[in-house]
Amino acid sequence: MARSHRYPSDLSDAEWAYIRPLLPPAPKDGRPEKHDRRDIVDAILYVTHNGVVWRALPADFPPWKTVYGFFERWKRKGVVITVHDGLRDEVRRAEGRSTAPTAGVIDSQSVKGAPTVTGASRGYDAGKKVNGRKRFIVVDTLGLLLAVLVVPASRQDRDGARQLLVDHYFTTPSCRFLFADGGFAGRFVTWAATVVKTTVEIVRKKEGQKGFQPLPKRWVVERTLAWITGHRRLARDYERDPASSTAFVYWAMIRTMVRRLARRTPVPRWTGRTTSES
Repeated sequence: MARSHRYPSDLSDAEWAYIRPLLPPAPKDGRPEKHDRRDIVDAILYVTHNGVVWRALPADFPPWKTVYGFFERWKRKGVVITVHDGLRDEVRRAEGRSTAPTAGVIDSQSVKGAPTVTGASRGYDAGKKVNGRKRFIVVDTLGLLLAVLVVPASRQDRDGARQLLVDHYFTTPSCRFLFADGGFAGRFVTWAATVVKTTVEIVRKKEGQKGFQPLPKRWVVERTLAWITGHRRLARDYERDPASSTAFVYWAMIRTMVRRLARRTPVPRWTGRTTSES
């Protein structure tokens, strides 16, 4: 039965056409699926974008237990990563790029943890004064996600980055050059070159810089973090399981990329604003 209402987070027909072929076929054995896959995906995107609890899904979506079941199943089986990576390849092709990136940017982001975040999976970032979790991400030069890792906020940047780069080494073997900020300087640069054969170039702030200024090569990862936290479910970390936090990051990027593909809008590039002296 058709839903009675559409929400801003819902997929358009053009957007759904990109996602549908990337989903696994419905199993032939057992009971047939009762609800439309598109409604399931719309419901997951609704939770991601609006930050509501599963039980607060509007009544015209499938039952929340059904939606949550699909979210968990697709998380465990890697379906969300398959959909994400397929869309990322489409965006790169639309930009005239190879689907195998050769350079990227790494960064971390500390976010406050809600009371639902268990003590064993949270920590305190003394530098940012944040009690919660830390997200490490690697993006390509377009700002598209290549790898993500969610750990307690107490994890040092160099330690979390090592764990992430080991996974990145196998999932994206073509990307062997990364830009990073000063927090990753030192022994991590030597470790990356020796162990995972990846060159890490440190992009430092300008001497005497005050306030925020976009840094060459590194601004793209800051924009990606803004894309992610623009989804309310990710403005804080609410998940008991860090793997669920990771899955929501992928869903946020799925929503970001599929809208760009449907609208065929080029990835905007930051350029410095010129000011005229009065």
